[in-house]
Amino acid sequence: MKNLAYSFALAALLHLAPAGAANQIAADHPNLAYMGRIDMADAKAPVLSWPGTSIAANFTGTSLAIVLDDREGKNFFNVFIDGDTARPVILQLEKGSKTYLVANGLTPGAHRFLLTKRTEGEEGATIFKGIELDDKATLALPPPRPKRRIEFFGDSITSGMGNEAPDDGRDDLGKEKNNYQSYASIAARQLGAEAHITSQSGIGVMISWFPFTMPDFYDQMSAVGDNDSRWDFKRWTPDVVVINLMQNDSWLIGRDHKLQPEPTDAQRIAAYQAFVARVRALYPKAYIVCALGSMDATRAGSVWPGYVTSAVANLRASGDARIDTLFFPFTGYGQHPRVKQHQANADLLTAFVRKKLGWTGTK
Repeated sequence: MKNLAYSFALAALLHLAPAGAANQIAADHPNLAYMGRIDMADAKAPVLSWPGTSIAANFTGTSLAIVLDDREGKNFFNVFIDGDTARPVILQLEKGSKTYLVANGLTPGAHRFLLTKRTEGEEGATIFKGIELDDKATLALPPPRPKRRIEFFGDSITSGMGNEAPDDGRDDLGKEKNNYQSYASIAARQLGAEAHITSQSGIGVMISWFPFTMPDFYDQMSAVGDNDSRWDFKRWTPDVVVINLMQNDSWLIGRDHKLQPEPTDAQRIAAYQAFVARVRALYPKAYIVCALGSMDATRAGSVWPGYVTSAVANLRASGDARIDTLFFPFTGYGQHPRVKQHQANADLLTAFVRKKLGWTGTK
C-alpha cells in the first residue's frame, strides 16, 4: 500500500504544468503506440473503455503531462515511467478534460512511458487528447510491438476486480481494481504477447447481474454498457484466445435460481458451446483455452467445470483440434482473487500456453 500512497500523491499534481512545457503532442502522432480495443474513429481523440487498453511512447525531456477527458470521473489509470512497474503513478481521473502531470524533474535525455487503464467499461470511457513535453522535447520511434497476440473474454476475474484490496476488506472499489495485475495481463507479459481484454465484471453467458450477457457484449467497440457500437475483428487477430466465463452463471443460476425456467444441463452446455463457436468462427486458426476459476465455480464438487469440459469435447468431436480446457483451482478464498492469486493463475496459464504452442521466452 506504500506505493499506492506515493502514486496518488504524485497524481495530485495534475493542475501544475511541467517546467517550461510548451510542446503539445497530439493523439494522432505516429510515434504513439496504441494497444487494445480502442475506438480510433477520431484519431485526435481516441476513446479507451476496455480494461488494460494502453498507450506507450518513447520521449525526451525532463517532464511528461497527459491530457485525458473522462466522461464519468470514475476511471483510474496507471502510468509507468522508464519501466518502473514497482512505482506506478496512479491517476484518479476527474470528470472532463484535465491535464495530469505524471513526471517532472527527470534526468535530461531519453525516457519512456506506458499508460494503462486499470478500470473497465462500468467506470465509463476516457478520451486521450495527447501529451505535453518540455519545449523542444520530442517523441522517438515507439517501442516495438510484441509479435504474439492473446485475447481474453471474461468477467470480473479477468478485469481484476478488487485485486488490490485488503485480503479481509471489501473488493468493489474502483481504486482497488487494476487490470495490469490481473492474471490475464500478467500472463500476457510473461508470454511476451500483446493482449486484448474483453471483459466486464458481473457478466455471464446465459445471465448476468444486468440485462446483457457476453454473447451480446463481446463484439462491441465500446465497453460502456450494452450498445450498438461494433468492433471490426479484422483489425486484430490473436494467436491464443482465453475464455473465462460461467462464474456469474454459477451464482445466478446454480445458487440464486434467477433464470427461469432454469436451464437443463444440456442447455447450459449448449449455451457455452455456442459462444465458443462464435469465437472460433472469428478466429479459425487461434488456439482456444476454455478456462474457469479461480473463484468457487471450480470448488470441489462443482458441476460447472463439467459443462465447459463437455462443450469442448463436443467441439473437438466436430473437428476442432485447437481447443482445450484449463481450470484455475479454488483456494477457498471467498472473495475476488487478489494479486497473489492472479499471479498463481497467470503462472498456470503461462505454462499451459507454452506447452501447447511451444512458446519460449517472452518474444
